[in-house]
Amino acid sequence: MNGIDFLADTNILLYVLEGYPVVSGIAQSSIAVSVISEIELLGKKGILQDEITAIRHLLDDCTIIPLTFEIKEITISLKQTYKLKIPDAVVAATAIHFGFPLITADADFLKISNLNLIRLNLS
Repeated sequence: MNGIDFLADTNILLYVLEGYPVVSGIAQSSIAVSVISEIELLGKKGILQDEITAIRHLLDDCTIIPLTFEIKEITISLKQTYKLKIPDAVVAATAIHFGFPLITADADFLKISNLNLIRLNLS
């Protein structure tokens, strides 16, 4: 997967959709997204059609990475080693498998030693 600048965590995509200035340039990057983030974004209970349209428009410009056997195995290893929620473990495993930097605002990823992490502090 050549040309990918980074894998974006779900929270970064939400900040892009909400227009946070700190992530305004991210939409011009070549972004990969785990299928888990796609599910989290579109699977919100009570989501409105205009929200779906905006999310799909953003995702159209991203490379969606499916869950593969290799990503599943790395996810299992991460879950055995660290206290992580399954979606976070899948996102981290995806970044690790492809060697993509992971951009996130979530501090939980800091504990994963072999993860190339770009952490935005939005607080």
